[in-house]
Amino acid sequence: MKRLYFLFIAIVLGCVLVCANDAKLYRIDIHQDISSTTWRYLQAGMDEARQSDADGVIIHLNTYGGTVVHADSMRTLLLNSNIPTYAYIENNAASAGALIAIACDSIYMQHGARIGAATVVNETGEAMPDKYQSYMRATMRATAEAQGRDTTITAAGDTIVSWHRDPLIAEAMVDQRIVVPQLSDSGQVLTFTANEALENNYCEAVVNNLEEVITEQLGIEQYTITQYNPSLYDKIAGFLTNPALQALMVTLIIGGIFFELKTPGIGLPSAVALIATVLYFVPLFIGGTAESWEVLAFVVGIILLIIELFVIPGFGAAGISGIIFILGALILAALNNIVFDFTFVTGDDVSRSILTVLAGLVLAVVILIYISHRIGSRGMLYRFALHAEQKNDQGYVGVDTALSTLVGSQGTTLTRMAPSGKVEVNGEVYDAVSLHGRFIEAHTTVMIHQHNNNQLYVSPIDNTTQQ
Repeated sequence: MKRLYFLFIAIVLGCVLVCANDAKLYRIDIHQDISSTTWRYLQAGMDEARQSDADGVIIHLNTYGGTVVHADSMRTLLLNSNIPTYAYIENNAASAGALIAIACDSIYMQHGARIGAATVVNETGEAMPDKYQSYMRATMRATAEAQGRDTTITAAGDTIVSWHRDPLIAEAMVDQRIVVPQLSDSGQVLTFTANEALENNYCEAVVNNLEEVITEQLGIEQYTITQYNPSLYDKIAGFLTNPALQALMVTLIIGGIFFELKTPGIGLPSAVALIATVLYFVPLFIGGTAESWEVLAFVVGIILLIIELFVIPGFGAAGISGIIFILGALILAALNNIVFDFTFVTGDDVSRSILTVLAGLVLAVVILIYISHRIGSRGMLYRFALHAEQKNDQGYVGVDTALSTLVGSQGTTLTRMAPSGKVEVNGEVYDAVSLHGRFIEAHTTVMIHQHNNNQLYVSPIDNTTQQ
């Protein structure tokens, strides 16, 4: 019924608008692989079409496919559009492109164009396991079913169902095991030429150009067509909102925060974490998914971690709360919720956001474990912090091989060691690291256990604090 409804609208536009005002059409080109960038283009283009009260949107397709997650988001947007959508396939609508085309209300194909071959593959072009194919089959089937069907009851009382887009054909475009009688029984993934698509109701007409679609197929003689041109921000935002890149930003944020809290001073780790935070939040904030309170929650999480590490001994409520605030803010920023109102948020959106942040977190943990192991086994202390110049008249001394003679001596911590800091030994000040990564409070008596790569390693002798 939905398809008949939009076809009726197209006929009305052709009959009425010719005698009245020009029909307003919007054109969105998708001439590259389906990705976060094309998803961004479609979102922005459909928004502009709605704001300009467009009478129809033409999706100009020429793509070999792309990522399933973004194609699924694009097909959902098209299926839910209250503006008639028309797919014009200039040459290719393969894989994810086929899914997007089927989601449109009508499909028009240029001579020589093709549609189909929607098997899910990995980066090397090999077919993914069946659970991925099963999901894609269901997605293609559901999209075809959404275009409606006609039910006819014969004189004999039999019920005949005629799909506008046969769901079985949609599945055969994904899986070579799907057999469509008298059409696909050769064990090959189904791909239609323009004429084959026309014969099997997978396009409305085969045309020579876009103008023929508008004037002859839609019956609109007087019209204005607006071409959506993505802005520089749309291109950058599309790139930065790629889940893989967002996961990398999460890794850099977590890693930068960890190393900054582990090293004295403010330096490279802070800069890396800050840049990654900006690149993560700004595209989401401008795009309307992230809000000020989510950014504030992230900042509160950072403050709680700092309080836990430098004010409250050990690791307790403040630290755990800080981690929850940080991860929660990163997840919620990618969801189009309004202060925990998830009315317009789908389950797929939630899963995607959680998996993106968790992937970044796991990668950060793996990297931190690896680097920590390297630090512990080879003395490769992470030393990217920026420090003031250490002058002799301020109590600093040069460190040479004589440090090895300090092993076995006692000293006093001058700063809190978390786990690095400064100790005083025999009236001289040295950089040192807690032997087992423990936090040691200032003015604690420590024993120097070893010396590696001009670095002293110490541990507290007892719980006595020197006054």
